[in-house]
Amino acid sequence: MGVITEAEIRKQINKNKELKTFYIERGQIVTPSAKSYLSEKNIEIKYMDDKEDLNNNIGKDNNNDNKNGKFKEESVKKYKYTTVFGGHMAEKPEHMTQLNGNLLVFKDHKRIILRGKLDSLETKILESQIICIKNGMESLAKDLDEVLSFIRTILRCEVLEEPLEEFTLLGLTPKELREQSHYPKKYFGIDHEYISYKMGEVVVSINSIRTSVREVELSLYEAFKGEYGQIEREDLMKGLNRLSSLCWILIYKVRTGEYK
Repeated sequence: MGVITEAEIRKQINKNKELKTFYIERGQIVTPSAKSYLSEKNIEIKYMDDKEDLNNNIGKDNNNDNKNGKFKEESVKKYKYTTVFGGHMAEKPEHMTQLNGNLLVFKDHKRIILRGKLDSLETKILESQIICIKNGMESLAKDLDEVLSFIRTILRCEVLEEPLEEFTLLGLTPKELREQSHYPKKYFGIDHEYISYKMGEVVVSINSIRTSVREVELSLYEAFKGEYGQIEREDLMKGLNRLSSLCWILIYKVRTGEYK
C-alpha cells in the first residue's frame, strides 16, 4: 500500500493552491501528520476505488475552474512505483527501496537485509585482498577476485530472480570443495584447528570472510524460508555453503605455505 506523507501533501498543495479535496486510492495510508496538515488547510480526503475513478473525480469541487469541468493536469497523479501491497506511489520514500524493477518494499524487508549482508561480504573480501598484498601473497589476492566475482553473481541471481548455474571455484567442483574442506589431513597434511591469532593476519582475514559467508547464509534462509521451513533458493544456499568450504581450503593453503 502507498504511504502519503505530509511532505508529499505540501508538494501537491504548492502546485495547486486552490485544492479543496485530496483524492487517494483505497489501500493507501495517510500519515497522521499529513491528515493534520490537510485538516488545517480545510482540505477533505476522499478515497477512490481505482485509477479511473481517481482521474474522473480528481479536482471536483476544488475550485471554480473544476466546477466548470476543468482541472489542472498536475493534480492527476502519475505513479512511478508500485508496492507489494498493491498500492502506487509517485516518489520513493526514504524508508522504502526497490526490490526489483519499480516494486517498492520497506528497508527491513528480508531480501533487502540479505543484499546488505552480501554488500558487507564484498567489503570483507576487498579488505582481505589488501592484507594479502601487504603480506606478499599476490596469488591469494588474485584467487579472492574469483570469490568476489562469485558473490556478485549470487547477488545478481537473487535480484534478477535467476538460477545460479553449475559452478566451480578455483577449479574445484562443489563435491570437491566439500571433500577437501572436511578432510584437511588427507589433502593438506594438517588437522582442523580453531583459528588463532598466532596463525597470522591473513588467516584471520580469510576466517572473517568465512564467518560473514555464514551470516549471509542465515540471512538467505530467513529471506526465502517457506511456511514449513523449506527454502525456495536451494541453489543460492548451495553456493554459499561451498564458498564457506572454500574459505577453509584457503586457510589450509596459507597455513601450509602454498601461497608463499
